[in-house]
Amino acid sequence: MAHGVCELLWIRNVLKELGFKLQKPMDLHCDNTAAIEIAHNPVQHDRTKHVELDRHFIKENLDRKIIRFPFVSSEEQLADVLTKGVSHNAYEDSIGKLGMIDIYAPT
Repeated sequence: MAHGVCELLWIRNVLKELGFKLQKPMDLHCDNTAAIEIAHNPVQHDRTKHVELDRHFIKENLDRKIIRFPFVSSEEQLADVLTKGVSHNAYEDSIGKLGMIDIYAPT
């Protein structure tokens, strides 16, 4: 998640340099409710010791309203088709939404 925030900050800076006025926080869609809760909750838990620095970096950007983490269900997470093994139906649905086509399919 911290790497995604870094990428969003980089994109935000590029857009500012190009003259775009950014009015709203940038969204990093996440399908992990536990990760979203840890990012929002400043309480340190035993199971989050290894992510302490990343958590503070993320929380700082959340508090400054630069980023936000809207929840997206796993069924709607388009990136899963690129990173995980998914069912045939989920695969077909995702590539359709992404606009990917089979260049070898007969026309």
